[in-house]
Amino acid sequence: MIAFLCGLVIQVDLGSCVVDVNGVGYLVAASTRTLAALPNPPEKARILIETVVREDAILLYGFSESAEREWFRLLTGVQGVGAKVALGILSALSAGELVAALTTADKATLMRAPGVGGRLAERILTELRDKAGKMPGSKGGFSVPVMATPVGSIEADALMALAGLGFRRMEAAPVVRRIMEASGPDATLDTVLRDSLKDLAR
Repeated sequence: MIAFLCGLVIQVDLGSCVVDVNGVGYLVAASTRTLAALPNPPEKARILIETVVREDAILLYGFSESAEREWFRLLTGVQGVGAKVALGILSALSAGELVAALTTADKATLMRAPGVGGRLAERILTELRDKAGKMPGSKGGFSVPVMATPVGSIEADALMALAGLGFRRMEAAPVVRRIMEASGPDATLDTVLRDSLKDLAR
């Protein structure tokens, strides 16, 4: 089993990246949070890996920190939550938001994630509610480093799009965060990207 990959990030796409380790390119699926935290290609990165072996394929799922990988394992243990849905949940919700949704039985928050309908959200609440207090993001859970990634999926998507346009995360992140704060709840990906590009192009 592969625990992590350390190599050159040579390509970042929507939902996946390619990591070159000694001349071998590994295709790694990941959440928008992890993808936004990656350096601009081609730069070196270390990505935690969860390996899923199926009859027809060996699939790699990547995470920038152990907390997200722990949540991925927990979520995929729920019937009906496959790897794609789990990554969608982790893209839409931070660890803290997941804990809050589970402890307060907030089905609507879980349904913000792509692929999560009312019935599946109810199943996630039922199966994971008692485990939330021990997971990353909860006050009683184990301590994990705070991920240097946006807490909102719009911010993460904006950073990934800007990275694809050649902007370094270090320079783009403060601009995007400032625009997100100024826009408040009315922020959309289109407006955040447009205003960020205006600011960065100055």
